[in-house]
Amino acid sequence: MKKAFTIAAALIFTATGVMADIQAPPGSTYTSTRKLGRAISNILYGFAEIPEQIVRKNNQYGRKAGMTYGFIDGNRRAFKRLGYGFYELFTFHCPTYKGTFKPPYERCGEDHRIEMNPSDGLSEFPPVLGAEHYYHTRSQQW
Repeated sequence: MKKAFTIAAALIFTATGVMADIQAPPGSTYTSTRKLGRAISNILYGFAEIPEQIVRKNNQYGRKAGMTYGFIDGNRRAFKRLGYGFYELFTFHCPTYKGTFKPPYERCGEDHRIEMNPSDGLSEFPPVLGAEHYYHTRSQQW
């Protein structure tokens, strides 16, 4: 009886005394399957940058700039996406960017990586063409 009581007390003590961190680490959403999906989407849908940049430059600078500068900038971005897509396709199984599976085009600077600015730079996945919709909620104020 004394032995059973000691074992039960030890189990209760260890079960209640153990503190575990149940939060996921910051890089846990970036996995090899996400890297493979990013590679395939950059290869297949990277050329969506061309009409996207035409529309953005048209809205920002005007029609002529949209058709010329937007077209050239869209092609540049599309080919960068294609290059990064093939790079990530061949290296999807190993963590290449700072030991993680994050996209290699995080900042633009002296290392000449592509900027991840959604309004002007490359985001993680190619843009979606078509009508944009936003989820709006009505909040009631008392």
